[in-house]
Amino acid sequence: MNVSSSSFPKVAAVRLCAIPMAVAAACPALAQSQLPAVTVTATRFAEPAASLPFGVSVVTADDIRASGATTVNEAVMKLLGVVGRLDTSGGNNYSLDLRGFGSTAGSNQVVIVDGLRLNEADLTSAGLSSIPIDTVEKIEVLRGTGAVLYGEGATGGVIVVTTKAGSGAQRRNAAQVYVAGGSQGLRESRATATLASGGFSVDVAASDRNSDGHRDNFASATDATSASVQWSNAWLRLGVRGGRDAFRSGSPGALTAAQYAADPRQANSLTEYAAAQKDHAGIFAEAFVGAWQLVADANQRSKDYDSLAFGTPFAYSVDSYNTSLRARHEGMLGTLPNVFVVGHDNTRWERTIVASLFTPAGTQARAHNSAWYVKNDLSWPGSGTRLSLGYRNEGLDKSEAQSATALDQREHAWEIGLSQELGAGVTGYVRTARSFRLANVDEFSFTNPAVALQPQTSRDTELGARWRAGPSALELRWYRSALRNEIGYDPAGNGPFGPFGANVNFDATRRQGLELEASHAVNAALDVRLNVALRQARFTEGPYRGNDVMLVPKRTVALRADWRPAAGHAISGGVTWVSSQSPDFANQCRIPGYATADLRYAYTWGPAELALGIANLTDRKYYTQAFGCTAAGVTTSIYPEAGRTITASVLYRF
Repeated sequence: MNVSSSSFPKVAAVRLCAIPMAVAAACPALAQSQLPAVTVTATRFAEPAASLPFGVSVVTADDIRASGATTVNEAVMKLLGVVGRLDTSGGNNYSLDLRGFGSTAGSNQVVIVDGLRLNEADLTSAGLSSIPIDTVEKIEVLRGTGAVLYGEGATGGVIVVTTKAGSGAQRRNAAQVYVAGGSQGLRESRATATLASGGFSVDVAASDRNSDGHRDNFASATDATSASVQWSNAWLRLGVRGGRDAFRSGSPGALTAAQYAADPRQANSLTEYAAAQKDHAGIFAEAFVGAWQLVADANQRSKDYDSLAFGTPFAYSVDSYNTSLRARHEGMLGTLPNVFVVGHDNTRWERTIVASLFTPAGTQARAHNSAWYVKNDLSWPGSGTRLSLGYRNEGLDKSEAQSATALDQREHAWEIGLSQELGAGVTGYVRTARSFRLANVDEFSFTNPAVALQPQTSRDTELGARWRAGPSALELRWYRSALRNEIGYDPAGNGPFGPFGANVNFDATRRQGLELEASHAVNAALDVRLNVALRQARFTEGPYRGNDVMLVPKRTVALRADWRPAAGHAISGGVTWVSSQSPDFANQCRIPGYATADLRYAYTWGPAELALGIANLTDRKYYTQAFGCTAAGVTTSIYPEAGRTITASVLYRF
């Protein structure tokens, strides 16, 4: 049988989707003992995961605790095998890439914390590292488009973080303190507490982290505080929340290949830095009225940022306001169970840049998004069929004072999904959708003045199957996103200063791939988890046709195990392998592939846990990002990752 390279993923997907059915047929005893049902909130309301017509990966607070992850970014990378790159501005933050968008991943996926969107309207990535990890109840990663529910920029997926206070679960009195020290001068402390009485509860958290960094001029200091106060009864929940976080980090800059080979710890600048302080406050309400569940959220965020880059000071401030109203109705459509969801999102964002060398008079940028969406899920219980339909209409208004271009238009997204029980704990599903994004204020303000950036659109398709039985779970997915007018920076683009780089609409591109996610409890003391991804991110038209999109590895594998050999003892560890990738669109050189391992031992003694963890166990010398190739085809503009690091910690629960 001859199979073309373009049809291979489809053929492989069909074959892979047969595996869960074959396993279930071969192991009927396992199929009869189902795992507890998993519930997700990435659908904006709690839904059973088993019948969803798309893939959602879930990381629980127990998973995070066992892995020793200290940030949301680290938990997603360690436990789900998601590609991550150290943020060059510091602050212990990472840029995550769910489905192969490379340098524009942050603009093509949405980050939600307790129902509210954290994405900025510029090129700044959402700061997941600022979320106190001990407050997290669950992290859900919606693989693939979430545009109907979350709007523009959700083609690659959605990361949904739910805190313990935000989950709506009954609160109880508890507290814990965590302190850690380790390599590179690490000093970290965290504390959380919950006070509950009757229907009232108060949750507070604080953290402080200091490190000398793994490079010269990469010392960083971060701190965060947060609080939530709420009251609830049988049908109503009301609350307020707020917090602040700040970081300051040196900026060592990029290295040439020769500098990296000689000493990856060195810096090309000993004076540059970046610093930010963020504050947020909000209110929320949830009510159950008959067959309706009603939710309202409002939140205000502000950020003050300053830095020294290329010898020039640069500073700005941001104010953002978000509101979300949504309702869910569960009832019958004739004789069939039906769930109807309707919602409205509104975001206002404004940035003021202080006068500098690049903006002598300062400048302002604004963005306003307002959207309505509807989604309906109809089920046929006797046949195990679920049909999902969704639509979103969103108005977008963006401007930047120094740019002659402004955006003011309306876009829409839609999706059609179907899931079907196939017997013995197996569910198959298929979904097709349309997603979109417009250029952000940094993109459309640095482009060819004579050529307006067009909206980026994508036709998204996903086919998958999941199997859950006894101690095992397995999910396989094939996906394809065919993009038109993808927005990104082209170093060869014709911009405001001529052919020296600009943000452009690329010719047609395509993302496609296969994903496998599996977990198995070998016995009461040993759990294993495996994530494998095969991906292709390629130009299908234009001068780059056939080339890979930059900073997208074709293959990743993450294998983890948690072992409890005796009461009070726990050992966890994992290996992550990432294949090579290209740092430019011309594919003239490669970033080498790498494999890293981590190991952690924890001993629980009454209310205390003592732990010792080692990251990059083999002291692998590697880097996850670079931004150019020399004329001789040598990778340059390299940002090295850390070598072996050791962390000792003590956790005490009250």
